[in-house]
Amino acid sequence: MNDQSGNTTAPLVRALAGASFGLGFAELMAPRKVAAVAGVDDTRLSRRVIRALGARECGHGTALLAGSDKLVWTRVAGDVLDVTLLLAGVAARGRGRRRRGALSAAVLGGIGAVDLYVALGATRDGGARHASGAPRRTLRAAVTVRRPPEDVYRFWRDLENLPSFMHHLRSVTVGPDGRSHWVASAPVGQPVQWDAQITEDQPNERVAWQSLPGSAIDNGGSVEFTPASNGAGTEVRVRMGYQMPGGVIGKAAASLFGESPDQQVNDDLRRFKQILETGQVLRSDGSPEGTVAARQLRQQPAQPNGDKGTSKGATA
Repeated sequence: MNDQSGNTTAPLVRALAGASFGLGFAELMAPRKVAAVAGVDDTRLSRRVIRALGARECGHGTALLAGSDKLVWTRVAGDVLDVTLLLAGVAARGRGRRRRGALSAAVLGGIGAVDLYVALGATRDGGARHASGAPRRTLRAAVTVRRPPEDVYRFWRDLENLPSFMHHLRSVTVGPDGRSHWVASAPVGQPVQWDAQITEDQPNERVAWQSLPGSAIDNGGSVEFTPASNGAGTEVRVRMGYQMPGGVIGKAAASLFGESPDQQVNDDLRRFKQILETGQVLRSDGSPEGTVAARQLRQQPAQPNGDKGTSKGATA
C-alpha cells in the first residue's frame, strides 16, 4: 500500500529526528565545546544563542517523531539560519577562525542538502506518517452459520448492518463506487474514523476491502462464504491485516482495555452468528449492556448446547 518513495523517506525522517536530538542536547549541555568546534568566540551571548539553537533542534526532533514528514522543511529553514549565524560569528575573526568557520559552514551545508532532499521526498509523498516501521499484524477467524450462503452474504454485504454485531463500530456510511466511511470507538472511548474501498465482490462467495490512504487505521482483508461440508449452513472465514496506532505499545494498551482486534473479531463473529440464526444477540445476565468486548466473553450460544463445534477461534 505504501509506495517505495514513502518506504525510503520515513526511515530518513526518523534518522533526522535522532540527529536533531543529538545536536540539540550537545548544544544545550556543552555550548562552550560547540562554540570551539564551530570557530565562534566563547561569550555569554554566543552560549545563549547556542543553547537557543539546541532547544530548537530538540523541537525539530519531537515534531518529526510526532507529526507529518513535511515538518522536515523546518529543519531546512533552521539550516539556513545556522549557516547565517555561523558566518556572521566568524566573519570578523582571524584567518584561522575563518577557516574553521568555513569548514563548519560546509558541514552544515551538507546537512542542509540532506534535509532538503528528505523534505522534497516527503512533499512528493504527501507528508503522511508511514507505518512501515511498525509490524503489520494478520488475524484469521471463522464461524459456521446455519443459514445459506446467499442470506449470509447479503446481510454482510450491506455494510450498514455491520455495527449491529460489531460493537466497536459506531456507524458505517456507504458511498458511491464501493467506498464507505467508518467510525469506531477506540479503547479509551475516542472515535476513530477512516475510509475504505471494496476491492473485490463475488456475490455469495467473497468480499474484500482495503482502507484508503490517509486513514487513521491501516487495515484490509476479506470475508469468504463457503457452503458447510455437511450441507447445513455457511462457513464464514475472515482474514484481516491491520496496524494498531502506536505499534506494540498501542496493541498492549488495547488489550489492557479489553478491545484488541483479535478479541473483537471473535466476539463479532459470535454475535453475527446469533443475529443470523435467531434474529437477535443473546447475552448472559452478567453483561446486559454488551457494548464492551471484554464484557462479551461469555455469551449464550445461538444454537442449543448440543450443537457443538460450529465455531472456531481466531489465530493471530
